[in-house]
Amino acid sequence: MDAATTDAAPARSRMTARQRRRLARGVQYAVIVAVVAVLAAVADWGRIADSFFQLDIAADMFPDVWTSFWNTILYTVLAFAFGMVVGVPVALMRVSEFAPYRWAATVYVEVFRGLPALLVLFLVGFGVPQAFPGIQYPGGVYGQVAIGLGLTSSAYIAESVRAGIQAVPKGQVEAARSLGMSRTRTMVTVVLPQALRIVVPPLTNELVMLTKDSSLVFVLGVTTATMELSKFARNELTDTANATPLLVGGLLYLLLTIPLGLLARRLENREDHR
Repeated sequence: MDAATTDAAPARSRMTARQRRRLARGVQYAVIVAVVAVLAAVADWGRIADSFFQLDIAADMFPDVWTSFWNTILYTVLAFAFGMVVGVPVALMRVSEFAPYRWAATVYVEVFRGLPALLVLFLVGFGVPQAFPGIQYPGGVYGQVAIGLGLTSSAYIAESVRAGIQAVPKGQVEAARSLGMSRTRTMVTVVLPQALRIVVPPLTNELVMLTKDSSLVFVLGVTTATMELSKFARNELTDTANATPLLVGGLLYLLLTIPLGLLARRLENREDHR
């Protein structure tokens, strides 16, 4: 009897899986609270306020900062439009039955996915004019940005669209072909519209990436009228010797990227539900 009681006691003392999860979660919360408390205790809040929260400096940035804000949006839209115009045909070439098309598209995608966007901007802004003297980009800096960032973006867009094309059920292609549609017509009218709907979430994420990549435009030698947010914030940082302009610039970037990120997640959830 005593032995049975002894064996039962450890069994009752063991924690269930649910209790272990609760304990682990509680430990994690405690660690997070402790880290936050330590950081709050050792931080020099007076120095932080002086460095990042000077309201007079932030106020002086307006309304001039709105020009850079709208330039950032314009650079993003132009690069994305160029990326779509180039990326969709490249995606179609990637799934083509004609081998040379597939090879050329694969090389294009691998090259521009592998090159940093900064280097591509240098090549477009300085390398091409040296190789082809007298060349003029439509729109000046805006054209250079559209092509420079658009080339990099088009490689990622092409891969997203290719994945969307391959995600369309083959039965729909077979049904369209059985109705007498050519391969090209089937691709354009049946497959591609569905593929683009499937890849809307990753394309939205690409917009977010392009918004951040627009901070590289400064390498093209922008003027006051064509500079984007990061360049404007750095100029203000130099003039004021204070980090408040960086905070303002970061908040304006978040004003663009957070809604796009939320939209991408909402679209992903809707597509998963569908």
